[in-house]
Amino acid sequence: MRKTLGTRILCIYLFASLVLPFVLLTSACHGARALEAFDVPDSFDMNRRYEITFWAKNDTNVTQTRVYEKAAEDFQKLYPNIHVNIRFYTDYNKIYNDVITNIATKTTPNICITYPDHIATYITGEQVVVPLDTLMKDKKYGLGGSEVLFDSPSYSELIPQYVEECRIGNEHYAIPFMRSTEACYVNKDYVEKLGFTLPDVLTWDFIWEVSEAAMKKNADGTFAINGQKTMIPCIYKSSDNMMIHMLFQKGWGYSTPAGEIKIFNENTRSLLDEISEHAKTGAFSTFKISSYPANFLNAGQCIFAIDSTAGATWMGAHAPNIDISEDKLIDFETVVYPVPQYDPSHPKMISQGPSICIFNKEDSGEVLASWLFASYLLTNSVQLAYCQTEGYVPVTSKAQTSAEYLDYLSQKSDTDALHYSVKIEACELLIKNVDNTFITPVFNGSASLRNAAGEMIENVTKSARRKQTIDDEYYEKLFSDTRSLYRLDQIETKATGNISDLGKMPKTSVILLITIAISWVLIGAYVVYRSFLKKKT
Repeated sequence: MRKTLGTRILCIYLFASLVLPFVLLTSACHGARALEAFDVPDSFDMNRRYEITFWAKNDTNVTQTRVYEKAAEDFQKLYPNIHVNIRFYTDYNKIYNDVITNIATKTTPNICITYPDHIATYITGEQVVVPLDTLMKDKKYGLGGSEVLFDSPSYSELIPQYVEECRIGNEHYAIPFMRSTEACYVNKDYVEKLGFTLPDVLTWDFIWEVSEAAMKKNADGTFAINGQKTMIPCIYKSSDNMMIHMLFQKGWGYSTPAGEIKIFNENTRSLLDEISEHAKTGAFSTFKISSYPANFLNAGQCIFAIDSTAGATWMGAHAPNIDISEDKLIDFETVVYPVPQYDPSHPKMISQGPSICIFNKEDSGEVLASWLFASYLLTNSVQLAYCQTEGYVPVTSKAQTSAEYLDYLSQKSDTDALHYSVKIEACELLIKNVDNTFITPVFNGSASLRNAAGEMIENVTKSARRKQTIDDEYYEKLFSDTRSLYRLDQIETKATGNISDLGKMPKTSVILLITIAISWVLIGAYVVYRSFLKKKT
């Protein structure tokens, strides 16, 4: 009886080891069936109703919200069979996190505002994001296509540098929507009061020299430059962009397109030493540590406020968007410069701004409907309306050279919010310097690298302000902790081809291997159990 029972158990274990993995494998394959690659349909059925979802980003700016809503309304007049639902976000990272969550449940939106760094993660899923090269150049429904019902820009009318930013590998996975860069908003009155003359090109040496001079105090403890108890001469909004700018301007490594990390070395340390030197005196700080640069600038507590050109409407004594009370405002002349440089003869500044990606769906007609609305956002009516809300620049030459846009740029004013001079000067800065812009390599993990670059500046600035010792041991720990926090050690290893990561294998393969391993463990346990019974008898 015991032998018969044991034989039966052995048969069950063998069955489990051989059959169960196959069952799990086939069922897992069925459950994880990827979408088919998108092909542009020969025609678009205007009698079929489509409902698409667009996740948009606005900076709590009601005017931007209205631009999006009007775009959807005007588009639906042309395509009454396409209904556009808009979900508004105030944070790009929130969009990113929600997309990642929805990819797993196959409930992504049809369209979303995004950045290439984020798309690089999205496309690790099979057929999740639609490559747009074929769509953009399709003769019927592409940019400037014959069957499109609106005045679409042609592919050649996209600013080449901006469309190139949407390329990941050999494909374009997005179209640009708006573009910005970073600018240094300067209190010219304070610079001259300190005895300095603004140069043609701001340099980091000039920034640091003026900033340290502004730290002089009166006998009562107030700062001599403003008579107030607070003065932070230089505040950088985006610490990650600060590190990226410095590295690119120096010609030092940041990363490669393959994902090789280049920032944990003596070059980066020298930049962090430079930053910590001025953070120690209080001459430098960041947004995360102190708050918005615009608030300090407008209150006479900052001289160099470095922020996006998209943030220009918050900068200056006459800014239409101000977050501090009127009694704290001071009157001063605001001058807009590109970000500080190390080499004035070869200026470099980052190009950034929102792009638009389209998610794949089972119904190719639904994807085409999504593309039609996404491309509608490139029309002059939408481009010009949105770019005038903040310091953004249109992404098409069709819009940039239009009479309406040129007229807009010509009407600088300190009393008219639409034509606020600082905002228009910020736009002109980018238009004039498009050939001096750069972008960072995009790969799965590039968003984490960006965060890590800024995190090191934040940590060093905090440590310097707290008078902590910053030495070899400090940097060794900083680099190690940052690698670990953002899992950059994994990215670095993968980039050099020295990783064997089961976690990145297809899910079905992982299930198969785990099941086989468990089955053989059970067989081994049974053998031991049989041996024990024999000894006992």
